[in-house]
Amino acid sequence: MNDLTGSGRVLISPAMAIRPLVTLPDPRLRLKSEPVDKITDEVRNLAADMLETMYDAPGVGLAAIQIGVPKRVVVMDTAKKDEERRPVVLVNPEITWASEETSTYEEGCLSIPEYYEEVERPARVRFRYTDLDGEAVEIEAEGIVATCVQHELDHLDGVLFIDHLSKLKRARVVKKFAKAAKREKVEAES
Repeated sequence: MNDLTGSGRVLISPAMAIRPLVTLPDPRLRLKSEPVDKITDEVRNLAADMLETMYDAPGVGLAAIQIGVPKRVVVMDTAKKDEERRPVVLVNPEITWASEETSTYEEGCLSIPEYYEEVERPARVRFRYTDLDGEAVEIEAEGIVATCVQHELDHLDGVLFIDHLSKLKRARVVKKFAKAAKREKVEAES
């Protein structure tokens, strides 16, 4: 895969920050994210913070809404641990085609910590996005990249990977995280 961040742009700035993750049951995870009008330094700084946050977590993908910013920005890096990092920044991404053939991967989510489940999705997708130089890019992907793109783009529309599970499994997960959030709130107040 080519350099998806733009024309060799290095996403490191002295102001990069690890931002707090928004986790279930926070209602912001269900918001539909707004398109980015223009690639600005603010968008580039957001992407840099998102990458820093994703690497720290650690994860392979992160949507801006997962740090509380309802913008259509996604970062990904599906490189294996022993490989050089390959950061990807997708601004206003959209899937333009999906295969009828499916594949199943065990998915997890930084917003639903320590919960993993098998999810079936299209095996291949074609997607387009704007890079940080404002250039339009279109790519076809399969495997983990296709799964990650679909997972992260779901976030932009307020969809979580647990929404692809049975109603019963989803209800159990939501209940578990709601109870944990309630406990944390009670402990914080005492």
